[in-house]
Amino acid sequence: MTARPLHPAEIGFDFDGVIADTVEAFLRLACEQYGRCDLRPEHITHFLVEECLAMEAEVVESIFLAILRDSVGAGLQPMPGAVEVLSELSGRAPVTIITARPEAEPVHRWLEEMFPAPVRQRLRVVAMGDHDDKARHIRQAGLTAFIDDRAETCVQLSQAGLDAIVFAQPWNRDRHNLPTVYSWAEIRDLCL
Repeated sequence: MTARPLHPAEIGFDFDGVIADTVEAFLRLACEQYGRCDLRPEHITHFLVEECLAMEAEVVESIFLAILRDSVGAGLQPMPGAVEVLSELSGRAPVTIITARPEAEPVHRWLEEMFPAPVRQRLRVVAMGDHDDKARHIRQAGLTAFIDDRAETCVQLSQAGLDAIVFAQPWNRDRHNLPTVYSWAEIRDLCL
């Protein structure tokens, strides 16, 4: 990690792959619903899963739609340490979550399950429906830095003059030369 120290009011977070362990949910549902129990996180070497797994695009889409539409029902879990660190950060400043998901409601329902009410009241969710327009939303939220698991998004943000930090995942390795965090403990250390 080589990013500069940040105040929690400066930094925003992506949802899937950063706060929520979407890969675990995807792999579990692939096993339970389609018998694909041979898949591991390290097999997902590209953000577009159908480009790196021998799975039909319709199956991939069906699993992701289940997660997007009903994150709670799909059993979506938080990334290790995410709930604790976001709870701490929310005590110092409102936390902004900007997701490429088209609808915020499934994220709000998930947050209701994972966080106590006083923390939830300090979590703002922006569902923008597009991976490639986050810079505008980040600026509108008054942020200067953002953590995302999609390397292409982080490169775009960096080119737009924002502090982009990549949350390390198998699909973003060797795809950028940006600051990287590997855990929520590192995010905690980054936020002064």
